[in-house]
Amino acid sequence: MFTKYLSDQPRVGLGGAGALSHVYIQHPSLKCSIPESKGVYYDDGNKLLLLATSDQVFSWDTSPSAPLNNTPGCDSINEGPVVCIRYSLDGKIIGIQRSNKEIEFKIRETGEIFTRRCKSESESILGFFWTDCPTCDIVLIKTSGLELLSCEADLKTLRSVEMKRLNVSWYMYTHESRLVLLSSGMQCKTFSGFQFSSGGIIRLPKFEMAMTKADVNQKPVLAAEDIHIVTVYGRIYCLQVDSLGMMAHLYRFYRDAVVQQGSLPIYSAKIAVSVVDNVLLVHQVDAKVVILYDIFACSQAPISAPLPLLLRGDLKRKDTSSHLVNVKKAEASCQEEIMYGDGWIFLVPDLIFDTLHGTLWRIHLDLEAIAASNSEAPFILEFLQHRRLEPSKVKQLCLTIMRTMILERRPVTMVSMAMDVLVASYSQYAKTGASHQGVSTTVSDSSRVVVEEPANQVETHGKSVIQEPDIEPSNPHKESSISDSDEATTTDIQNDNSGEHHNMGAREVVNQMGAGVSTVGDVETSALQSETVVNNNISEVASAAISPDEMFFFVFAIVEEEMASDPSYLVAIIIEYFQSVTLERLRVHPNLHVMTVQLLSRSERYPELGFFVINKIVEPSREVALQLLDSGRHNFQTRKLALDMLRQLGLHHDYILLLVQDGYYLEALRYARKNKVDTIRPSVFLEAALSSKNPQHLAAVLRCLSDFIPSFRSTPDYTSYSRVLKEIC
Repeated sequence: MFTKYLSDQPRVGLGGAGALSHVYIQHPSLKCSIPESKGVYYDDGNKLLLLATSDQVFSWDTSPSAPLNNTPGCDSINEGPVVCIRYSLDGKIIGIQRSNKEIEFKIRETGEIFTRRCKSESESILGFFWTDCPTCDIVLIKTSGLELLSCEADLKTLRSVEMKRLNVSWYMYTHESRLVLLSSGMQCKTFSGFQFSSGGIIRLPKFEMAMTKADVNQKPVLAAEDIHIVTVYGRIYCLQVDSLGMMAHLYRFYRDAVVQQGSLPIYSAKIAVSVVDNVLLVHQVDAKVVILYDIFACSQAPISAPLPLLLRGDLKRKDTSSHLVNVKKAEASCQEEIMYGDGWIFLVPDLIFDTLHGTLWRIHLDLEAIAASNSEAPFILEFLQHRRLEPSKVKQLCLTIMRTMILERRPVTMVSMAMDVLVASYSQYAKTGASHQGVSTTVSDSSRVVVEEPANQVETHGKSVIQEPDIEPSNPHKESSISDSDEATTTDIQNDNSGEHHNMGAREVVNQMGAGVSTVGDVETSALQSETVVNNNISEVASAAISPDEMFFFVFAIVEEEMASDPSYLVAIIIEYFQSVTLERLRVHPNLHVMTVQLLSRSERYPELGFFVINKIVEPSREVALQLLDSGRHNFQTRKLALDMLRQLGLHHDYILLLVQDGYYLEALRYARKNKVDTIRPSVFLEAALSSKNPQHLAAVLRCLSDFIPSFRSTPDYTSYSRVLKEIC
């Protein structure tokens, strides 16, 4: 089974021997520790982890491309309390919230400082964030609403652009979504939302979140820790924890509505949320397990059973005793990292900072473990095809699963469903192009995701529309790329490179008879060379989509060798694949048709083979015709199909040579004359006539060649064969 194959893959884990998990953090971590630090802050706009001392702020780059041992940046600041720190998006200004009344700004180049204070004593500053919105540069969240400011660094001042009056209890903001949610009301369950994207400001309609009713005299209050804004597949969601009902309610944002899209069960009073490669991770902190959800199809079913988060390392043991001691010390040190400890802070979207040990972890998916834990191959293939961070690994996993399904002789319907998933994925990739599928293994820091079109349009058209004008290619694909695309049309996406024909018998006959003439095999590449090229490309491709060529080389060509004793099952699978590819208007590798002819003739299913050829289920080609010739040694009808195919394809040269081989050299000569074929040497016809030992036939051939070729009488062939004719008469 493919589950066994995947479970055999080597994994080095520090969380216990043989431990299984779907999600892990990787040792070594990024060390972010300053002994005299007084606070930890995360600037998600610049992906910086910030540690502040009394007069300095240290910053670590947490982007996926940053090295683990990167040296922190350092900026001096004035002494004083620090509530929040955020760098401007261009990195030129540091904003430091000193209290609920004042924010201090420092120009990094000159060191000049200016401040912004509340004008009214009745209002307080809850926080602030920088924005790339064309309307403003910075947004202050106050208890009285949102204040939009434009930064004029040359004048060392902030100019007020607009004030949006609202009663605000607390707020939630992520730079990834550019969305700020403002809580209000006695239970803090009434929300207003604004998105500050590069396209402008979008105001969402006011809405309320659902909360389980408590006793009459109790009214639970929603806290900021209960709200999580996540961005999945370019869609913006909010996950709201209902601790009384032990449910997490999922909301999706549209321009004119906020729609609750189901609820997820929770098993812990405290949860945390992460997003890795568009997979929603719900950490059950008290239970110390993670539940994975793929909400691509708006499904609330978990991908697999809850499993713990593990710490894994790449430590390699050696035989030296000193190294063994070091390994044990490292493992002991890693074990000190308590999973879901009190010092853990979850950072959007996939980071964990351990404040007790000063370590930063990035969360990873174990795709092999996820695939091994699920026996529903079509489901797991669809899940894998949606992943973008490790396309090479995904492709190898998908190919392994497909091979294993066929070798285990799973039901044809199940294998067909699995192949449909892969064909549809590649067809979508071919239509939308690599720009929507991800061209690197990192997620861009400058993504743009805007709130979706009105919900009524979603109901009308049956799909949601997301506008992401400048989303980076390396981001998870946009909604437009995963919806049905009417504009994109399928083009000729296959390279028409034919592989080496499986059986060379018929071709060798043609080559021998047409020696010195361009033949079928002159322009072909060997299967071994083709497979090497495709195999090398697997590690370089930008997408996990599997092309028909790869399906042939890494699935059908491999399983065919292991299923030679019973070809009927494999034929059924190939026919299902033909149907799937035809529906998507793709082209299979030519050698797959050759393989089909081989398999059918091997089991002597000649009537079925004839049906496939006549109805073009097996596509006509030179390679198929030659295989039909070879397979038709013991079946005249199959050989006739091959000759008809050569003639229909206009392969006159090959057709004539095969007629001569069969002894019909006079018919071949008339056919050559009729179709003006002059690529065959006259000696081919003359030698065939001479071998018949019939002087009349030889005379007829000489006469036809003289009529067909005006200069033939002056050639050595005419002289020599005329002399032979006189001798035998």
